Amino acid sequence: MTLKEGDLLWQPTAEVIEQANITHYINWLRENHGVDFADYRDLWHWSTTETGPFWESMWAYFNLKYSQKWETALGETAMPGTEWFPGVRLNWAENIFAKGTAERPAFLYKTENESLVSISWADVQDQANRLAQALRDFGVTKGDRIVAYMPNIPETIIAVLAAGSLGAIWSSCSPDFGSRSVLDRFTQIEPTVLIAVDGYSYGGRDFDRRPVVAELQAALPTLRKTVVVPYITADTDRLDNAILWNDALAQVTPPAEMLFEQVPFNHPLWVLYSSGTTGLPKPIVQGHGGILLEHVKSAVFHNDLKPTDRFFWYSSTGWMMWNYLIGALLSGATVILYNGSPAYPDIDCLFALAEETEMTYMGISAAFVTACIKAGIQPNQKYDLSRIRGVGSTGSPLSIDGFQWIYDNINGDLALESLSGGTDLCTAFVGGARTQAIYAGELQGASLGAKVEAWDEEGNAVTDEVGELVIVEPMPSMPLYFWNDAEMARYKSSYFEMYPGRWRHGDWIKINERGGCVIYGRSDSTINRQGIRMGTSEIYRVVESFDQIVDSLIIDLEFRGRESYLPLFVVLRDGGSLTDDLKKQINQKLRREVSPRHVPNDIFQIDAVPYTLSGKKMEVPIRKILLGLNIEKAANPGAMRNPEAIQYFLDFAKDLG
Repeated sequence: MTLKEGDLLWQPTAEVIEQANITHYINWLRENHGVDFADYRDLWHWSTTETGPFWESMWAYFNLKYSQKWETALGETAMPGTEWFPGVRLNWAENIFAKGTAERPAFLYKTENESLVSISWADVQDQANRLAQALRDFGVTKGDRIVAYMPNIPETIIAVLAAGSLGAIWSSCSPDFGSRSVLDRFTQIEPTVLIAVDGYSYGGRDFDRRPVVAELQAALPTLRKTVVVPYITADTDRLDNAILWNDALAQVTPPAEMLFEQVPFNHPLWVLYSSGTTGLPKPIVQGHGGILLEHVKSAVFHNDLKPTDRFFWYSSTGWMMWNYLIGALLSGATVILYNGSPAYPDIDCLFALAEETEMTYMGISAAFVTACIKAGIQPNQKYDLSRIRGVGSTGSPLSIDGFQWIYDNINGDLALESLSGGTDLCTAFVGGARTQAIYAGELQGASLGAKVEAWDEEGNAVTDEVGELVIVEPMPSMPLYFWNDAEMARYKSSYFEMYPGRWRHGDWIKINERGGCVIYGRSDSTINRQGIRMGTSEIYRVVESFDQIVDSLIIDLEFRGRESYLPLFVVLRDGGSLTDDLKKQINQKLRREVSPRHVPNDIFQIDAVPYTLSGKKMEVPIRKILLGLNIEKAANPGAMRNPEAIQYFLDFAKDLG
């Protein structure tokens, strides 16, 4: 049977509904607060209209730790600048460790070529306590920045917990990022300590990153120390002022009990990066309190995690899903870490991991599902996947074929929770609800506390129509600010310029009458590849560094229901031609200096890049044209500097079909 959008795929049984964490919370609210809700939609409406009482209930329901109580749930409510829980003092890392137990491991960890390792909560806390003391000995204090050039390994999570315990501010990049991309991020925040791996393994190959680490050290004058995790060698001789991880932990005398700096709700926890179309990546600052409340809510209510669960999400440390993965520890569940390629030694490897770890929740990307479909694999015929009761998919819109494949080839009795959110809030604000039915091509609905609507250009909420994804009420994990953003000018222009006082996210969404959502990809020109967003300016900086190239345009065609396609268009100097050798050089430089994910699928030579009268590249209009939008709706030739340049892209769109 061929599925179509809106076909019913899964319905929770009475037992699933009764055991769901959302049901437990509804019962708790009835007993403790005298409010009663018939179903999830009823609860969601309360959570987005009674914002203060909803978020305040999280503290008691989850028994979250704090040393000083708040004066009120909400002070100032305007966006941006919402004031959450003024007066409270807490520590995010303390709340993570409060979930520790001797009954279950904190992590199960696997690499491409090594056996599965179980890591206890006691070991994690001992190492975090030791690293926190080493950081103190290096002179780190509250508010200092700790940066990591690390893969998804236990040491990286131990390091962020140690930094958080001190009130230091964390930031990380994956070691497959090139030095230019890393420095575009880290130089903005002037770090004190760099924690780096000497190399990493991917697809059966080792990659030595010591030269890149040396570049980072040379370009970050504020560094006091570099801590090196030896992954491919124990040699640190090529790095200045560096100490091996084990030596750093061994030489300290940590306190008998781990110390947790008590900080205000809005004290910075970490800096994430999300790129726009101009300038350096946006350094997004998120706070202890907002991340704590948002992640415990998401893990427990939307992923329905219980302490007995084993939670996995394939991610790198450069994607906010890695931070979200850490947040799953707040549920008490065991987190599964995998470091390596999702297709090595073959595309079955994550399903082999699922069987070996007795995984109960599997987080993957839409791109990975597409690759599985193309490979023609049937993992449930080869592996026991019966324990998986939830699958999450994010990074880009999941096609209807993807929905079908998961139910046919993982198992037919799971909740497929397609999620959508962003680095900007470090969460999914549209996603799963275990008590709700699942329909093909749809996300189940807006998350609790997230008043998500589809708006037209005039700022009217629309139903059953594609519109801009807008968050109407504040959420606690919204950015505190961007680093070094005077008077929050860039912050305001990023989210609040189109609809003042309301968060415009930059995605297209359709919301139907029952609250189900369909995401249609980016409504702006930011490049979203496997969940990692990169600004076009970062691509142009590399491409236009070639003497032969005078201009360029890159468009991310994040099709719904089709594989993402990233074409690059270049304008060459008079008489120049786009040779295979030049294409190869461009791709190699992008791979080296930006990331392997952002190498274009194809490169084309054009006569001119279309520009507006004000001199801006027409990225969004060209993207709309290539996605099939009518020229009259996509671009106004009267507002163009060179309207004749449009014709090439109209022809190109026809060829795309």
